[in-house]
Amino acid sequence: MLRTLWWFLFFFGYMIIHLPSINKAKKISESLSLEESDRIIHEKPKTWAKELVRITGTNVEVIGEQNIPDGPVLFVSNHQGNFDVPILIGFIPKPFGFISKVEVKKIPFIPKWMEAMNCVFIDRKDRRKAVQSIREGVATLKKGHSLVIFPEGTRSKGNVMSEFKKGGLRLATESKVPIVPVSISGSYKIMEESKFGFKAANVKVTIHNPIFLDDKEKVDGNELGMQVKKIIRGSL
Repeated sequence: MLRTLWWFLFFFGYMIIHLPSINKAKKISESLSLEESDRIIHEKPKTWAKELVRITGTNVEVIGEQNIPDGPVLFVSNHQGNFDVPILIGFIPKPFGFISKVEVKKIPFIPKWMEAMNCVFIDRKDRRKAVQSIREGVATLKKGHSLVIFPEGTRSKGNVMSEFKKGGLRLATESKVPIVPVSISGSYKIMEESKFGFKAANVKVTIHNPIFLDDKEKVDGNELGMQVKKIIRGSL
């Protein structure tokens, strides 16, 4: 009970206290290189995310950090539970934003942080707006920022993956940035398996070899999706 209470207090308290720091970092970063700018802006979110995971008593093991190439990439990950987001933010060294459902904007304070991190909000109920969000994501990648997408679209709450939604991998096929498949195993045990609050778990994050796309060749998105899904599923 006390651990859960502290978790929620820290969740919102840290964001409120450090929101001015995020705004200040954005102003400072305008005169820096893109890589240095992203690093500075993501410092506070990474600290926040790691502490959220630590409070639950969870141990996170990351394998394959050396597989992350320089420059912008599209991380494509399975989605087991709500803790996937802080786990990836806190324990993957490269700064990145998320492709996130637009409903997240209703949560207090979070949208300001996400906008600073170059996250893209997608309205899955409105096809026209969803297409526009994909275009925004492609532009974000072309500018040099990295993104994460959960192509299942929702939590699997276990090791059995759901089907990939169509359209997500267009971010890579249209921007031509490398795809980095990521397998998350065990994150659902923290919250989704708990009857109340959180429980400690052992989570393994596997960062696979990147998939580089040919700038001049057209890529079959369906085949690419099946290839990425097979890679991710192989480590679950």
